[in-house]
Amino acid sequence: MAGRETPATTALRRAGVPFELHEYAHDPAADSYALEAVEALGLDPERVLKTLVVRRDAALAVCVVAAGDTLDLRALGKRSAMADPAEAERATGYVTGGISPLGQRRRLPTLVDEHATTFATVYVSGGRRGLEIEIAPDDLVALTRAEVRPLRRVA
Repeated sequence: MAGRETPATTALRRAGVPFELHEYAHDPAADSYALEAVEALGLDPERVLKTLVVRRDAALAVCVVAAGDTLDLRALGKRSAMADPAEAERATGYVTGGISPLGQRRRLPTLVDEHATTFATVYVSGGRRGLEIEIAPDDLVALTRAEVRPLRRVA
């Protein structure tokens, strides 16, 4: 297990929250890390969540939405934009494509799309590319102290 331990899994173990790990061979040429996990693990794209770091006004925040969805930045306010990847990596302690909403270097305000809470379990990055954590959405929300609200752009 030591090779699979990340700050995210450490945080879950310390909190005593049940979870399962799912590993796959990461392809460096993948266009979308979350959709790569969907395909590699044969999962429902609605249950695989991507972690996006955004800038709201002057502060960073984390938004968690389904792999195939687009984050509606307008739902976050007028002065919202995706954070620079290097800034996101420095703040979270994770590399892009492996940013987990759990166990971040600096706890950022977190928002989870309400649709994610409709499933018994969801999948989030385990803190490195090729590692997914399966967790109950209520546990994800509780551990990240997330606000649950509509975040995805609906066509």
